[in-house]
Amino acid sequence: MQNYTLGAIWGIPIRVNVSLLVFLPILAYLIGSGEQITVYASLIDGLAPAGLDAADLAGQRWTVGILAAVGLFVSVGIHELGHSWAAMRYGIQTESITLWILGGLASFTEMPREWNREFWIAIAGPITSVLVAGVCLAALTVIPAGAPVVVFVVGWLAVTNVVLAVFNLLPAFPMDGGRVLRALLSRWLSYTRATQVAARIGTIFAVLFAVVGVLAFSPILLLLAFFIYGAATSESKMVVVSELLADLTVGDLLTEVDPVGADSTLADLFPKLIAARRTDLPVVDASGTAIGVVTAKAMQSVATADYETTRVDDLVNTDLPRLDAEMDAFDALVALGQNADDVALVERRGTVVGVVSRSDFAAALDLRRGKQPF
Repeated sequence: MQNYTLGAIWGIPIRVNVSLLVFLPILAYLIGSGEQITVYASLIDGLAPAGLDAADLAGQRWTVGILAAVGLFVSVGIHELGHSWAAMRYGIQTESITLWILGGLASFTEMPREWNREFWIAIAGPITSVLVAGVCLAALTVIPAGAPVVVFVVGWLAVTNVVLAVFNLLPAFPMDGGRVLRALLSRWLSYTRATQVAARIGTIFAVLFAVVGVLAFSPILLLLAFFIYGAATSESKMVVVSELLADLTVGDLLTEVDPVGADSTLADLFPKLIAARRTDLPVVDASGTAIGVVTAKAMQSVATADYETTRVDDLVNTDLPRLDAEMDAFDALVALGQNADDVALVERRGTVVGVVSRSDFAAALDLRRGKQPF
């Protein structure tokens, strides 16, 4: 879904997902509705020295709801900035912070595998939320009784920031608590095993959230359950893949093959694909410069009877990523996954030396699994 950039803090783009823009009016209504505002007001009345009566908010329910809803997601943004600040202390950059219907997501350029670094980066968000709650509680001591809307909103943010901190510390990987759990498990287990254990606990929480969501008719809990389940299983698989590809470069996966000329016909190409035992080959122009890749899949669009008259340059794909042969294999797989094509050209010192495809990574993973099962 579409994201909109609001600005930047510490050079980090702050983005709002369209799902949040749709959800904010609903949240504002829920906060400002009759029953809810009475419950919140009675709770805040016990926190605010000035006191608070729900009757004082009559006629201002929408104002209260809007300010509280926006304040909540500002708090979520500050929570994510807490993670980002801790990451910066370890030299890790934050690519962006995105606010969406389920809260916030800070995207880092990398996730540290050192248990203490991941621990402090993960715990920094809940600590920040507790600090925000403390600031709000302190503010309640100076807000006059004549400003009931301000008392309500500040008091509500004090409570919700504590709830935000506690909820995020649930060991439901990949939430903050789940990452804290993985960090602590990594002190005694391998990083891969710690991730698998944390992800398994995360899926258990996802099931619990789904059950409660169905029983309580809560779409948000159901959405959270699906998010946790999908993210936990996805990250667990990615960590296993990363472990399997450890110490490998793109060059290690590369089978150097003779390129095919752009002026060759498909009749010339077919036996070369068979001989190379590949479904793709690099294509060079008349000067020997690599210009792209031709694949067996592309040949399927041509009738066999036309192989003698159809040239390779009619089917060559020139818009492909280029990967350095010395690039880490896992990083290359991630880069390839962000591209619509299944294949990339491989360069060594600026010269194309071959191609690598998803099937090459799959073969390497199968080989490593055979030697080192997980």
